[in-house]
Amino acid sequence: MLLEKTASQICELVGGRLIGSTDIRFQGVASLSEARDCDVAFLGNEKYVSQVLPSRSALVLVPAEFEPAPPAGRAWIVCASPSEAFSQVVALFTPPPEHYAPGVHASATVSPTAQVSATAHIGAGVVIEDEAVIGENTVLLANTYVGRKTVLGDDCLIYPNVSIRERCLLGNRVILHPGVVIGSDGFGYKSGPEGHEKIPQLGIVQIDDDVEIGANSCVDRARFGRTWIKSGSKLDNLVQVGHNNEIGEHAMIVAQVGIAGSCKLGKGVILAGQAGLSGHLHIGDGSIVMGQAGVSKDLEPGSIVIGSPAMDRREYAKKQLYIGRIAKISDQLKTLQKELEELKKLSG
Repeated sequence: MLLEKTASQICELVGGRLIGSTDIRFQGVASLSEARDCDVAFLGNEKYVSQVLPSRSALVLVPAEFEPAPPAGRAWIVCASPSEAFSQVVALFTPPPEHYAPGVHASATVSPTAQVSATAHIGAGVVIEDEAVIGENTVLLANTYVGRKTVLGDDCLIYPNVSIRERCLLGNRVILHPGVVIGSDGFGYKSGPEGHEKIPQLGIVQIDDDVEIGANSCVDRARFGRTWIKSGSKLDNLVQVGHNNEIGEHAMIVAQVGIAGSCKLGKGVILAGQAGLSGHLHIGDGSIVMGQAGVSKDLEPGSIVIGSPAMDRREYAKKQLYIGRIAKISDQLKTLQKELEELKKLSG
C-alpha cells in the first residue's frame, strides 16, 4: 500500500509555511520537470524558477523570496532551505532498507578456515578465502571476493562484484558499491634499460568505520605499511587512491579524483570532481580543492584552491580578470604602436 500524506502533514514535518490547498494528498517526490500531480517537488536553485508554474507537482517547496502565488489546486510550502526540507520529505517516502536474511548461498565458496558470523549474509557466487573474518550482520552480495586474512567489521554492506584483496582491514558500517577494488597493487616500478621492474607492494589497505566508497573506485595497497581511509570519509564513483595515502576523517572526494601516492589529507578535506593531487603532498584540515584543479604543492589548513596549477581562488579570480582584458590591451598596444610610428615619420 502506498504511503499518502497531505500538504498540511508535510508542512508540519518541514516546519514551513503553507500557501494554497491544504488537503491534497501526495505519494512521492520528483523533480519539477518530471513530477506528477501526486509528487512533491522543490525549488532549490534559481536557475529552475521558470519550471515551477508549468510543473505538474501540486506541492512545491520554495524559498521565501519566491513571489508567485500558487494556482488553484496547488500549494507552496515556504522554507528557509527548500533543499534541506526536501531531504526530509524524501526520507518520509523512502521505503525501508532491504532485509538480507542471514546465511550462506549454496553457490558461495567459503574457506573452512574463514570466520563468518552466523548473522552475516553471504550471497551467490561470493568467494571468501582462508582466515578471512566477516563480522556480525555484514552483507556480501553476489560475486564479491574477500581475500586471505582480510577482516570486515560489523554491519558492512558490500554490493555485487566488489574485490577486497588479502590482509585488508575494514571497520564497521563500511559501504562499498559495485565494482570497488580494495587492495590492488600500488603503481610502483623501477625503470631501466630493459624496461620496468615491478616493486613489490607488501602493505595493506585500512578502511575505518562509516566509510562509503562509490562504484568502480580503487584503493591501492601500500608499498609498505598501509593506505588508510579514516572514519566517516565518503568517496564518489571512479576515484583512484594511490598507495600509502592517508585520507583524514570525514573527507569528501568527488567523482574522477586521482590521488597519487603518499599524500596525507587532513580532517574534513573536500576534493571536487576531477581534481588531481601529485604525490607526497600534505593537504591541511578543512581545505577545498575545486573541480579539475591540479595540486602540486602542500596546502595550509583551510585553503581553497582552483585551477591547474592550483592556486588560491582569489589569485585565480584576478588572473582570470586579466586574461579577459588581454584582447583589449592588445588592441590598445597596436593603436599606440601605430601612433608612435606616425610620430616618428613626422619628426623624421
